[in-house]
Amino acid sequence: MRLTLRIWRQRGPEDRGAMATYELDGIAPEMSFLEMLDTLNEELADRGEEPVAFDHDCREGICGACGVVIDGQAHGPEPTTTCQLHMRHFSDGDTIDVEPWRAAAFPVVKDLVVDRSAFDRIIGAGGYVTAPTGSAPEAHSTPVPKDAADTAFEHAECIGCGACVAACPNGSAMLFTSAKVNHLNSLPQGAPERETRVLDMVDQMDTEGFGGCTLAGECATACPKDIPLPSIAAMNREYLRAVRKG
Repeated sequence: MRLTLRIWRQRGPEDRGAMATYELDGIAPEMSFLEMLDTLNEELADRGEEPVAFDHDCREGICGACGVVIDGQAHGPEPTTTCQLHMRHFSDGDTIDVEPWRAAAFPVVKDLVVDRSAFDRIIGAGGYVTAPTGSAPEAHSTPVPKDAADTAFEHAECIGCGACVAACPNGSAMLFTSAKVNHLNSLPQGAPERETRVLDMVDQMDTEGFGGCTLAGECATACPKDIPLPSIAAMNREYLRAVRKG
């Protein structure tokens, strides 16, 4: 396939960025999107030009590091991570726009790389349990109802990629934060910090400068791990419960 790529280039956080256009030929449909970017970078390096900076790590849809906006959609046209998006979803002669996550709380570091450490600080604000861990406990020492276990596993699938923020018209992190809150608050081990956890994590989310949630629903649509939109309502209930109890 022959493609025209329009990619956001920005030297650093304080520099002005702009879209740069590149022509690329010989792209195979079975290539992943990141392999296509690798091919572009090889050509740029051969010409003595600066390669495009982009985040990646596992390339298996596990770590969440690879997120970019492709043709206006977080992670691209398929509900998966960018590393698992394949070029067969595009056609010969396509023009593809590639941009970083756009959110005030995710400042651009370089080109397609953004600083997502705001997520780490939200997790650090309350994403823990004080229950002793040590060696693996006996399986039935802390009974967990199946519904609670299912809810915890469902929310634990969040990989913190930031697609929910990138897709939200307000740049809200409510889906991410709700996944982290509900994951632990649904388990017996998370009960001691249940109230402080939701209060601290929501407060940190607001401090980071994420936008407010208006339940547009784009976050859940873009999420590659299918964190459900009702997760936000569940966190809101936890928050109101904690405020009343406090």
